[in-house]
Amino acid sequence: MSDTPKDPKIKSHEVSEPLSRAIGDRYLTYALSTIMHRALPDARDGLKPVHRRILYAMSRLRLSSDGKFLKSAKISGDTMGDFHPHGDQAIYDAMARLAQDFAVRYPLVDGQGNFGNIDGDNPAASRYTEARMTVVAEALLRGLDENAVNFQDNYDGRLTEPEVLPAALPNLLANGSSGIAVGMATNIPPHNLDELISACLHLIKAPNARDETLLEHIPGPDFPTGGVIVEPPESIMESYRTGRGAFRLRCRYETEDLGRGQWQIVVTEIPYQVQKSKLIEKIAELIQLKKIPILADVRDESAEDVRIVLEPRSRTVDPDVMMGVLFKNTDLEIRFSLNMNVLIDGRTPKVCSLREVLGAFLAHRRDVLLRRSQFRLEKIDHRLEVLEGFIIAFLNLDRVIDIIRYDDDPKAALMYEDWGREHTRAMDEADYVSPLTGLDRDTAIPQLTDVQAEAILNMRLRSLRRLEEMELLREQAALMEERAGLEDLIEQEDVQWNAIADELKEVRKAFGKNSEGGARRSTFAEGTQIEDVPIEAMIEREPITVVCSKMGWIRAMKGHIDLKQELKFKDGDEGRFVFHAETTDKILLLGTNGRFYTLPAGQLPGGRGMGEPVRLIVDLPQEADIVTLFTHQPDSRILLASSAGDGFILPADEAIAQTRAGKQTLTVKPGVTAKVCKFITGDHVAVVGENRKVLVFSLDELPEMARGKGVRLQRYKDGGMSDATTFTLEMGLSWFDPAGRTRTETDLAEWQGKRASAGRMAPRGFPRDNKFTN
Repeated sequence: MSDTPKDPKIKSHEVSEPLSRAIGDRYLTYALSTIMHRALPDARDGLKPVHRRILYAMSRLRLSSDGKFLKSAKISGDTMGDFHPHGDQAIYDAMARLAQDFAVRYPLVDGQGNFGNIDGDNPAASRYTEARMTVVAEALLRGLDENAVNFQDNYDGRLTEPEVLPAALPNLLANGSSGIAVGMATNIPPHNLDELISACLHLIKAPNARDETLLEHIPGPDFPTGGVIVEPPESIMESYRTGRGAFRLRCRYETEDLGRGQWQIVVTEIPYQVQKSKLIEKIAELIQLKKIPILADVRDESAEDVRIVLEPRSRTVDPDVMMGVLFKNTDLEIRFSLNMNVLIDGRTPKVCSLREVLGAFLAHRRDVLLRRSQFRLEKIDHRLEVLEGFIIAFLNLDRVIDIIRYDDDPKAALMYEDWGREHTRAMDEADYVSPLTGLDRDTAIPQLTDVQAEAILNMRLRSLRRLEEMELLREQAALMEERAGLEDLIEQEDVQWNAIADELKEVRKAFGKNSEGGARRSTFAEGTQIEDVPIEAMIEREPITVVCSKMGWIRAMKGHIDLKQELKFKDGDEGRFVFHAETTDKILLLGTNGRFYTLPAGQLPGGRGMGEPVRLIVDLPQEADIVTLFTHQPDSRILLASSAGDGFILPADEAIAQTRAGKQTLTVKPGVTAKVCKFITGDHVAVVGENRKVLVFSLDELPEMARGKGVRLQRYKDGGMSDATTFTLEMGLSWFDPAGRTRTETDLAEWQGKRASAGRMAPRGFPRDNKFTN
């Protein structure tokens, strides 16, 4: 006993314990309940408790596959009231999924009414729909009334329910499963039942077969919605060996020839668990945002079957290229994860390999076979006992009739009568003497059992005909033969496995590839990883004129217009950049923050209006301004310099940014901005500062870099750099004089020097804005 005084505020029925322990214990209880009774399926029948209870409730309602339908509300209500007290809507949703042929490979519920569709629409209310079991569900329940599995009390102890179903087929892999527990999850794709049974038969013949061998029978999943699996075989093998992995699944499509060079893509099967309506919405959104400029339109022409039409923007587009872009950007290709985390024997969660899952099913089938055989053996023994009593009764029919007519206790008289001695029929009641009269019951030995005597007393008079005796003898002989076979089955393991194999062959005959809906739906193909498709391959090349105003409004006008043509801008705005380009070009924008931004020319706003602010297209900060805007020229080089007079040579390909945020190239400090960005066209560099001093030096003195501050171009005492350019020394340096005429200076010896020197005053006639012509 603890000496700690009890808090008087705590009542007798209350318990005081640390909060951490209380929360830990209760959370552990919740976690175990979630794992074992909600989220993870049983490896033996492949069902979660809610699905198992739904099927058992339907069997109690006698909703056979060839019987009448019953309202779904009645089914979910009985399931909730008797076995699963967790809400009728949750039960109905689970039952509806079992009826959806696009969700489960082999539906367990035959639904009548609206049970949802592949577009993602919800089923109708349970009061409007009806359901019954399918033949597959009946196969899962077969043997339930033959003591094939253990039963447990339901939640309130009024009834009993099966712990697991007998499961004549490997339902776990056939229909798959998914669920999220606490600290673990499961995700198993559906498979083809014919292939699963073939693997089980092989596993019966070779119990030590490897997972690689089983893949000769089960090449991969078989999804209800079909599709094409493009996962490499070695990856599939590793997934099944470890129980974890993923499968790349693509839609099935075909190219329709419309004549005159026109064509369109028609998608006939979409990946598993992809909602068709959301898929089309996503594709339409990408078209609207011009993220897939190669695609012009998408239409849903589906009726009973899936038919999604994809229309290219140009007939010159390669269909495989267009589908490659769609595979990468939409759910026309998905990765279906595999995590075979299941309950072994209904208690232990474990990530299993393919062989372990099939082995758990076969072990369950053997246990079911032995239990059913023992149950049948007991029934046969009971029937043989009754038959033996019937035969004795027929051999002594007159005596039996006398006992029943005249004895006060005919049952006891039948049991203790000596059927071995000859009997003569009493002529009247006075001559009849009961065989029990004067006999000590304690010393008497019964000749018939209680069961036999009761069966004789309950025998119908119509069974007393002579022919019945012969039928009894034939039935006895047949039962004795069956009993001998059952004893051999219970004692010999090889006989058991042969019986299991025969049962599986019967299942394959009923649900295999030759049955309705049994053929494989998902096929296999070799699929390469989709690489980045160049924008030139996605867009039809057309000439455009890029226009950007001083306030940063950008647009693309069709065709190459006259660059001197007067254009319209918003009030208070004016033109700043106007140049020719093509829809396949990349437009580079350099901000004063030293970052390059990339704008695909084919995705620029149209030229009918004023365009859009460039800051809506790229993430150019408000405090940053546009330094320059130009068309990217592959394999070229750029002179990049800051207002502080630092710079370097940048490969133009390094200026391309992959995101809206841009790419930092020129490193600038506070108070310093990017100033110069020009293509290199010569062998020398000319720099002019705000002090009007000009310096010319060899281009070889500048380093080539991808990012950084650069090196000093010109030294200043006050101010910074005004402009810089590159030129060919032999052709001279050009600028505009005050009159607007081009002046070229070829004798530049006075201004030539080493990089980072101060330079000399600009030549006479150099423009006051300190700008070179190029």
